[in-house]
Amino acid sequence: MAGRPTGEPPTARLAAQWRRAGADDVRIAADLTELADLVAAATGPVLVSGADLVAHTAVLRHLATSPVGPTVALVLTDPPAPGQATVREERGQVVEVDAADATGVFGGALRVGAADLPALAEAARRAAGVAPDPASAPDARPTVPASAPDARPTVPASAPGVAAAGGGTLGAVDRLVAGLAARGVLIFAHRVRLLVAHRAGDAAQRAAAEAEVAAVDEDRAELKLSVKERDDFFTTFFVSTWSPYVTKAAARIGIGPTGVTMVSVAFAVAAAVLFGVGGRPALVAGAVLLYLGFVLDCVDGQLARYTRHFSAWGGWLDTMADRFKEYVVYAGLGYGATHAGFRYGWALALAAMTLQTVRHMTDTWYGALHDEAARRPKVVTGDAGGIGGKLNAASTRVQADTGSVSYWLKRTVVFPIGERWALIAVAAALFGPLVALCAVLVWGTLAFAYTGALRTLRARWMRVPVLTTVDAGLYRDDGPLVRTLPVARRPLALAVLAALGAAALLGWALWAVHGGGDLPGWAAVLALVLLLGAAQGSRTPHAGALDWLVPAALRAAEYLFAVAVGVAGRAPAWLIFGYVLVLTLHHYDLTARLEKRQSAPPLHVATLGWEGRSLLLAIALIAGIASVALATLGAYLLVVFVASVVLAWVVLPARARGGAPSPG
Repeated sequence: MAGRPTGEPPTARLAAQWRRAGADDVRIAADLTELADLVAAATGPVLVSGADLVAHTAVLRHLATSPVGPTVALVLTDPPAPGQATVREERGQVVEVDAADATGVFGGALRVGAADLPALAEAARRAAGVAPDPASAPDARPTVPASAPDARPTVPASAPGVAAAGGGTLGAVDRLVAGLAARGVLIFAHRVRLLVAHRAGDAAQRAAAEAEVAAVDEDRAELKLSVKERDDFFTTFFVSTWSPYVTKAAARIGIGPTGVTMVSVAFAVAAAVLFGVGGRPALVAGAVLLYLGFVLDCVDGQLARYTRHFSAWGGWLDTMADRFKEYVVYAGLGYGATHAGFRYGWALALAAMTLQTVRHMTDTWYGALHDEAARRPKVVTGDAGGIGGKLNAASTRVQADTGSVSYWLKRTVVFPIGERWALIAVAAALFGPLVALCAVLVWGTLAFAYTGALRTLRARWMRVPVLTTVDAGLYRDDGPLVRTLPVARRPLALAVLAALGAAALLGWALWAVHGGGDLPGWAAVLALVLLLGAAQGSRTPHAGALDWLVPAALRAAEYLFAVAVGVAGRAPAWLIFGYVLVLTLHHYDLTARLEKRQSAPPLHVATLGWEGRSLLLAIALIAGIASVALATLGAYLLVVFVASVVLAWVVLPARARGGAPSPG
């Protein structure tokens, strides 16, 4: 889009752009006091910018619809001018304003979420030299977005916000962002790529910036921006080189991101069926469908970014669909390997699913740890010369050296989803399901060992009590039974002991069944005692340097215990796999909610907790009805999961809006 005429008043130009970007109520505040009054009257997200901003309309639209967080600030790489605030970012968060080691300059525009509006109004009044209004700012340190119902809400293009193109003194909007940061508000950074945004201090700078805006094809740039800036090797060179064309076609046809996700699921399910059928033609066809399904898995995100059609439902569905697709493929490979004559095909599929889920649990909690360290930089007081500090510095250097061999090795060795799907497709097509499963297990185990060792060293250096900032009981998946147990310290040691006990029980069960005998009932009771011992750590503060590993250890303990019960009870292998698959769906639902700092699912209590489910399985094993218990409990949990999804994404939102629209 060409730039606006240079003779047009900057405030009128910017106000018109905000309207085109989707703001439905645009006001021009004369000063910060008037801005504070406008903010105090607002009920939804507010968009604020200074009159010196010259940018593509797409830049404003991207800021208004950014899915990264409720409060987002535009950050530029331009040299700072007098009166402009500099910022320091870590992991996409603005952790300091006017920092000595700044990584960018504030771009003069920000979106403030509804939960942070009291802080914005107070910051505006204080910047204007007016005493804060107690009615509009009841808390000098307002609730941070992490405690809001959704820490990553979608702000639609027609958001009922206020775009205030303030015409006051240069630096007024800079004082606002500094005030928000000083009040502990979590601010995410929105960087500008391919498009143009500058802060122009005079007519000459404005004319130059408008000419730069006019020289860029806005739509072409937006299509390129739909591709992630940094992705993994396989995705970058074998998918993203042509997937934007599919994204463009889908946008023209009118297919939404959710529709693309569902087609991707269908492709993965078809690939799993073909892997199970076996035979070279079927395996090759399955590999092709798996690759195309992964392409569509990338396209749904690219389409959401290109069309700016973000939704909390779409993000949740994408997370759940990715795991369901992968684990269904594991099931197809397990069946195919068993059908080809390998006795333990389902066992390998179970091992791959369990390993990947436990890996993802550590990824999620380590990410939460790192985010907490980023937003609380003063807590990170470890010895910069120690091994953790050196690893952190080395990782930062490698990540900055994009395109180098070390950069791609670092991104590939961790075995991301693109590499996993590529390995499965190639190994299955060339060598068959058994080799594909073994390859996934070997690379996955090495990647887990590599990331686990490095993260453990870095976590001890960061020393951030991450689990004190979230509902540990919810994300541990504790049930009602834990409230009846005594409290014990050292939750990580208890969780690891429980996982080791479950692993020992599984080994014993395999040995007993292989020898034609039965597992002693007291062995299951002993393993259950160790599990319940881990439940005793639920109400203990998870403030240890390595307590971010607790949820992953609990997932491993429950899955291994369930598998051991199934093996000892001689349940069909496919039934054991199905039960654990249902558990992973439940746990990934909790993981998605953790990433958005959402509350518990509507029917969370009905899932009984990991310790309650394990207790029921132990009783069933002793009673000799392990297969019945796995089938019944698995079906029950699946019904509860589906009902919870319907309640969370359809019924409750419809009641809140007074209508009955379906999620989209």
